[in-house]
Amino acid sequence: MKKWHLVVDVANCTNCNLCALAVQDEHVGNAFPGYAEEMPKHGHRWIEIERRERGTPPVTDAAYLPVMCQHCDDAPCIAAAPDAISKRPDGIVLIDPVKSRDRRDIVDACPYGAIWWNEEKRVPQHWFFDAHLLDAGWAEPRCVTVCATNALRAVKLEDDEMERLIEAEQLEPLRPDLATRPRVHYKNLWRYNKAFIAGTVSVEIDGVVDCCAGATAALLRAGETLAEQRTDTFGDFKFDRLDPDGSAYELTITADGFAVATVAVTLDETRNVGDIRLSSR
Repeated sequence: MKKWHLVVDVANCTNCNLCALAVQDEHVGNAFPGYAEEMPKHGHRWIEIERRERGTPPVTDAAYLPVMCQHCDDAPCIAAAPDAISKRPDGIVLIDPVKSRDRRDIVDACPYGAIWWNEEKRVPQHWFFDAHLLDAGWAEPRCVTVCATNALRAVKLEDDEMERLIEAEQLEPLRPDLATRPRVHYKNLWRYNKAFIAGTVSVEIDGVVDCCAGATAALLRAGETLAEQRTDTFGDFKFDRLDPDGSAYELTITADGFAVATVAVTLDETRNVGDIRLSSR
């Protein structure tokens, strides 16, 4: 049968928080028997938007990562409380608001930190895909409806259809190391979890320093060339989607009429190597 999935495009999220506000508007002060108790007015973020800044001035960017219940097929919360949490045939995970009462341990069972404790009602809570609205005929959850940048997309597909979509759009799980088989899939996740090496190439001719457009920047590791690119009009280059794992890289910069420049880079976080001045031969 067809099952629900959420696709999150990190490149499109601008941290506008409309999704989080829609969840609060729907659930604060409203209980939905069989689905959830009402959401507290303060303290809960069923959709939490995390932020990561990369680089150092003048080469920087920021990415925003919406994190919510992942509706895992191998959900640790269900393993911890199978009497109180269930997965519907359509893939949605529900925490029973009655059977989960006083089960604060359920909060700790989620490795994504997506289950919240409601102290007043004494129940664990999460974003349950607005299952109450879908069951009433809605085509998508409210957070998707209000997303102004198409960063969120809900799809209901057969398993083989979803596999093809994952491959076609290069979707990834948030934490593949957890092996929970989540039904929330991330596009352009590299914007958040990868690093880049950037720099600027310049030359000095007759005492005048200028940008070096069209120079060849090559990125090497262990003597192997991984990528090459030409510097732009301002002499800038940027190698992205690299793992910040402490690997040792070497940059080589070549341009006609100038000596080759090399820079060693150890990448444990995004690096801007700054200005690389080429010397005349």
